[in-house]
Amino acid sequence: MIKPEKMINGTKWIETIQINADERKILKNKYGIDEDIIEYVTDKDESTNYVYDINEDDQLFIFLAPYALDKSALRYITQPFGMLLHKGILFTFNQSHIPEVNAALYSARDNPEVQNVDSFILETLFAVVDSYIPISRGITKKRNYLDKTLNKKTKNSDLVSLSHLQQTLTFLSSGVQTNLSELNRLPKTHFGDNADQDKIDLFEDVQIEGEQVQRMFEIETQVVDRIDHTFNSIANNNLNDTMKFLTIWSLTMAVPTIITGFYGMNVKLPLASVRYAWMFTVGISIILIIAMLIMLKVRRRM
Repeated sequence: MIKPEKMINGTKWIETIQINADERKILKNKYGIDEDIIEYVTDKDESTNYVYDINEDDQLFIFLAPYALDKSALRYITQPFGMLLHKGILFTFNQSHIPEVNAALYSARDNPEVQNVDSFILETLFAVVDSYIPISRGITKKRNYLDKTLNKKTKNSDLVSLSHLQQTLTFLSSGVQTNLSELNRLPKTHFGDNADQDKIDLFEDVQIEGEQVQRMFEIETQVVDRIDHTFNSIANNNLNDTMKFLTIWSLTMAVPTIITGFYGMNVKLPLASVRYAWMFTVGISIILIIAMLIMLKVRRRM
């Protein structure tokens, strides 16, 4: 979808969302955007990047935003969105239709402090970086819940939820890190040349916000990994206790099986002719079982 043209303080803004083949042709034929650039900004596997074409005087920004696979279960990955300054026109590309990107664009447009297209781009990036924070808080809340729940009773469904949190943190931590690396590089690129004080302040604000978000996700990742390690250790310990119990139980059950097996043979055995011989076999079994349990206890196997 190519939305109607809008203006940002004298600069034309063309917003695109999930463009199809016909809309790609419009961008190519009407606005003169190369097919290679269109492919690049709509590639859902692209990573964060900034490219300046000195011949065309084009500037291309690619950043990663959180994308919800299952919002209620806090299952997120990251998807790229693009901004292209081409022949004095700003094009934005949101091929995955990420709600956080749409909200960031319109938040920057409605910001009274946005005086030009450069500040619009930086305010959009600031809002996208900020969009990671509610997810981090949601992860913290769910992590605390799982920690309390798993301390009471370990269930497979809770362990699966913990695994999903780890996957989400892996994707988002990586996205936050690559975004921050590019934000730190931007002031040294063509986009940062001849920056006035307002633009320098915006650069610093976005970088500081990016560093704060990065620290939040680093802490969450460490805590969730520790919880996972702890409960893996608990699960292994419980398994060891279960196996120990089953081993001792199987040993105690083996004793009467051996005794009765001897007396079940069709040969003459001691006490076989006594009237209550079966009581002797039971007694011998009990004595041997007690002796074995005492021996295991003494050797601290129980």
